[in-house]
Amino acid sequence: MVWTHSYNPLDSTLLSTLVAMLPLVVLLGLMAVSGWSAKSSALVGLITSLGIAIGVLGMPVDAAMAAAGYGAAFGLFPIGWIIVGAMFLHSLSVEAGALEIMKRSVTSLSADHRVQALFIAFSFGAFLEGAAGFGAPVAISAALLVSAGFPALEAACLALIANTAPVAFGALGTPITTLARVTGLDEFAISSMAGRQLPFFSLIVPAWMVCTMAGRRGLMGVLPAVLVCGVSFAAVQGFMANFVGPSLVDVVGGVVSLVSLALFLRVWKPRECWRYGEGFSIRQETSTASLSNESRDSVRLVLWAWMPWVFLSLTVFAWGVPQVKAVLEGTRSLVLADREWTLPQKIVSPECAVPRLDGRVAKVPPATRQDRELERAVYRFNWLSAAGTGIMLSALVSVCWLGISWKRAAIIWCENIRRLSGPLITIGAMLALAFTTRYSGLDVTLGLAMTYSGSAYPFFAAMLGWLGVALTGSDTSSNAMFGSLQRVTAEQLGLNPLLICTANSTGGVMGKMIDAQSIVVSATATGEHGQEGVILRRVFPHSVALMFLMGILVWLQAGVLDWMVPPFESATSANAPKP
Repeated sequence: MVWTHSYNPLDSTLLSTLVAMLPLVVLLGLMAVSGWSAKSSALVGLITSLGIAIGVLGMPVDAAMAAAGYGAAFGLFPIGWIIVGAMFLHSLSVEAGALEIMKRSVTSLSADHRVQALFIAFSFGAFLEGAAGFGAPVAISAALLVSAGFPALEAACLALIANTAPVAFGALGTPITTLARVTGLDEFAISSMAGRQLPFFSLIVPAWMVCTMAGRRGLMGVLPAVLVCGVSFAAVQGFMANFVGPSLVDVVGGVVSLVSLALFLRVWKPRECWRYGEGFSIRQETSTASLSNESRDSVRLVLWAWMPWVFLSLTVFAWGVPQVKAVLEGTRSLVLADREWTLPQKIVSPECAVPRLDGRVAKVPPATRQDRELERAVYRFNWLSAAGTGIMLSALVSVCWLGISWKRAAIIWCENIRRLSGPLITIGAMLALAFTTRYSGLDVTLGLAMTYSGSAYPFFAAMLGWLGVALTGSDTSSNAMFGSLQRVTAEQLGLNPLLICTANSTGGVMGKMIDAQSIVVSATATGEHGQEGVILRRVFPHSVALMFLMGILVWLQAGVLDWMVPPFESATSANAPKP
């Protein structure tokens, strides 16, 4: 028997919306206000969502429990798998002493923490977002910042703030591709529209991050570096999104930004050096130049130390290429020595319909353009093509490269799993809450409340995307969840569906820094598990402010800046011209 969503179960829009907000309010409130641990907050939030889904909405008990179990499984794999691999590689680098050499090599570019944050959190983080996404950039960037001498909490917050503007084009453009599939709009047109919104924020976010660290004076002291970092990425982001497509936007933009900043630092240094715990000091020019020959690491040694992270970059990029992913999932053959080789799909990417949930829940208008749309729930254990497996492969290669014995590597692996057991349980609970919210329809109830804003809806379209990412922890999931609703609402209000649907993704990126999953990942990567509430309180105002600015931009593009929106006719064409 199919259970149908009810988006106004209490026959009152206000009351139904307030009830739908409870799981999110409980989760964030307990973490940020009451000081509860993320694990306890997530468990209470999950219980709350299950109680509302079953007791208020009338969702069958077995379907609700299946949704929670599906979410927990998804939290452990593939998301938890990424964290396990990234932290294992980090631990190997620490064991071999490579991380200290990396730290000195970054300092040789600039001892200034502001510049290091630009290099690691924004530029390198953007590359990782484009190649892998799904928590990898936050985990890796935060860990590297700590290794460079940043306080752990600051490193976690900076990695979250930096991981915003690139997110819509993350994982080789997966959020944009998903949005196109859900809404029926042309993928290239959505990419173009996003490329006319996000570059503005690619200019803002590096400056915002530095200002958060060192204030206005600190920002002005490294403004040239901020501009080189932001402008190089924004220019490539806008060009690639409008003239190439969504797949390589972040990868190319991140590389260009990294190279541009590194070359610029060869000819320019900030007048004052700023470091956490030390403040400003006029010692930048001598901080690297005065190093004795004995204290300088050779180029060969620096390359040795960085190679594990080069391995990681190469594997996560390769694992993200659609053709490679298809081979690893057994859906495409690989030709070697004039023979076709195909991996057995049932072994490398087994699928399982979630019992009691798959096909038992149905969306209805206005959440869908169909009369009734059955929700699929199929769990894929694509262990070979998962991004975490690529990271794990780079870690195994690094064991040999770093000269660590396999026995010692096994001990490090076990210690890594033991240390991450708490965070993995937390992530599982977070995703269980998110999936319960999604399959019960509570997310749509919250979204529908924003559709009553009328002419102000373009602003709230971005806010809805922000809410979706805060709930699910993924811009891709937010687009899958709210994309159809955004198009239906746009058509009912006489707004441009391309602008409104794209706003779901571009507004959603600002919610990435406050979603519980990302916060747990950042806390875990910096060794600050248990401090998730502190991190949330630190980054929440930044998330709201950036979301507000995106909402204003979308609202202006629906009015006086409508010339920035690509023609809707090309958006609906399956064969939109691609320059």
